Amino acid sequence: MELSKTELAVINAYQRDFPMTSKPYARIGEKLGMSEDEVLGILEGLKEQNILSRIGAVITPNSAGVSTLAAMEVPEDRLEEVAEQVNAHPEVNHNYEREHSLNLWFVATAPAVGELAKVLEEISSETGLEVIELPLISSYHIDLGFAL
Repeated sequence: MELSKTELAVINAYQRDFPMTSKPYARIGEKLGMSEDEVLGILEGLKEQNILSRIGAVITPNSAGVSTLAAMEVPEDRLEEVAEQVNAHPEVNHNYEREHSLNLWFVATAPAVGELAKVLEEISSETGLEVIELPLISSYHIDLGFAL
């Protein structure tokens, strides 16, 4: 899939230093010679095409509420179904498949430890599968900005 120069400009320019104003998309448009509506239209289009999965801040783990990495061993024929069940929880940021017996991994967040435990228990109960919590022991900063 090929992106237009305008789409690339919007994606590349604001993976870092996103404007912290009441009208961030207007500020982005101003810097790129576009309107706020044009910027929003581009981002919405990229999201609809599954080119962008989300637009949001990356926050240091456990600095605002609590979070954990979790994994499940899901039978291959249920992987899509279980991924949908996991994603149905607003506390789940994203999930992904891995080539391992623990083949479905996800990150979950909540305001407090008890609420996070409840979400993981709900996912286990709904799917009939064990959820293995993989809590953060050491953190590493990984720059998630990639020039396209």
